[in-house]
Amino acid sequence: MFYEPTTHLPDPERQAGFYDGVTIKRGVAWLADTVLIALVTAIIATVTIVGLFVIPLIFLMVGFAYRWITISGGSATWGMRLMAIELRDAYGQRLNPGLAFLHVLGYTISMSTILIQFVSVVLMFVDERGRGLTDMALGTVMLNRRA
Repeated sequence: MFYEPTTHLPDPERQAGFYDGVTIKRGVAWLADTVLIALVTAIIATVTIVGLFVIPLIFLMVGFAYRWITISGGSATWGMRLMAIELRDAYGQRLNPGLAFLHVLGYTISMSTILIQFVSVVLMFVDERGRGLTDMALGTVMLNRRA
């Protein structure tokens, strides 16, 4: 018998409200998070002076830490919370720190290669649950936050 782990998640046809507009909200949340990470990076780089020479590395480290901490703590970054969306695992539960780490690692890897990121974004628009490559690999999904 084939086991489909997404059966614990809201059905995209019968409970479409959980998935309505999630892909666009995800993009806006990403923009908000990126602006916040850039501001923190600029502050760190300016205060440390030496940081001015390694801004991309600081940006990568701040972004990874920010995403991991916020997703571990509430299954959403501040940008995602602003857009009222959250990540859930295959059983509909919030992400634990280990799964949050793997999700952020997958995101970071996909962002490092334009082709992988392009495929991931296209999948978010065509998949019935709006999942990207990392979501598909880990069984996670982005949902509108329950009221």
